[in-house]
Amino acid sequence: MRTVVREDKSVAQREAVESLASRMYDDVTVTEVIRPAAVLSETNAHRVRMGLERDDVRAGGRWHAEPGCWRLFERPWKGKDERSAAAAGLLGSIQVAYGMPTRFEITIFRATITLLGTRLGYTVSSLCDQALVWADLTLSTCPRIDMPAPPRAFRPR
Repeated sequence: MRTVVREDKSVAQREAVESLASRMYDDVTVTEVIRPAAVLSETNAHRVRMGLERDDVRAGGRWHAEPGCWRLFERPWKGKDERSAAAAGLLGSIQVAYGMPTRFEITIFRATITLLGTRLGYTVSSLCDQALVWADLTLSTCPRIDMPAPPRAFRPR
């Protein structure tokens, strides 16, 4: 019986997270693939990660940084969990790949601006610039690398 309760609880938690994600991204107005992709060297990657950590949305800042995505919010979360995110107003997100192209580098390859972010004047460049400021970089001054396009999806004949 306990197993069923745990499964129901995990399903409910997963559905809550999926619902939050869909609410957060329903108002997306701009998504831009950054080509050539911007690459942070090991030193600059460390500076940016530490800066985003200091400016964490759960501790009075505005950034929520995870290994695959950095998100900028309008204001700090009122709590420490994801449920606070919807009330804080997502401005935009930056898709990143850790360990690309080499082990300690970070590649910035896509940015998304929400409707709220657009209303407040954010662009892909200004969003990225706010994250890169910790390494004294901007999107226009960040080193670039051409990444190959992903392989085409397999289609059986």
